[in-house]
Amino acid sequence: MSADFFDTNILVYAASEIPLKAARAEELLRAGGVVSVQVLNELALVARRKMKLTWAETRELVEPYALLLTVVPMTQAVHERGLVLGERYGFAVYDAMLVAAALEAGCETLWSEDMHNGLVVEGQLRVVNPF
Repeated sequence: MSADFFDTNILVYAASEIPLKAARAEELLRAGGVVSVQVLNELALVARRKMKLTWAETRELVEPYALLLTVVPMTQAVHERGLVLGERYGFAVYDAMLVAAALEAGCETLWSEDMHNGLVVEGQLRVVNPF
């Protein structure tokens, strides 16, 4: 599968009230792509802690992404690959797990505001800051 992988911040911005970032995030997401279960979990955490949404509102926010995007699981193989990538590239643990999930899904682009823009991981995955 050659698809785009979205970091949690892209989904958060799509739901935000920051017009330019929300519009750009929505544009990217309309084309479809891939997230991991970790991304959905992190979105739920932001919804509960920062957005102060109820559990029902959190489900209303998260569920459409689970339908629109391909959701890949966090497996032992992804976890182990993430640990190796974290050490090799100096990623934080959760970033390493996202990168590993994107690679396992065969993605070529990882959209993220938080990682090193332009970095190519394993000759396959390019990190791109859309903002």
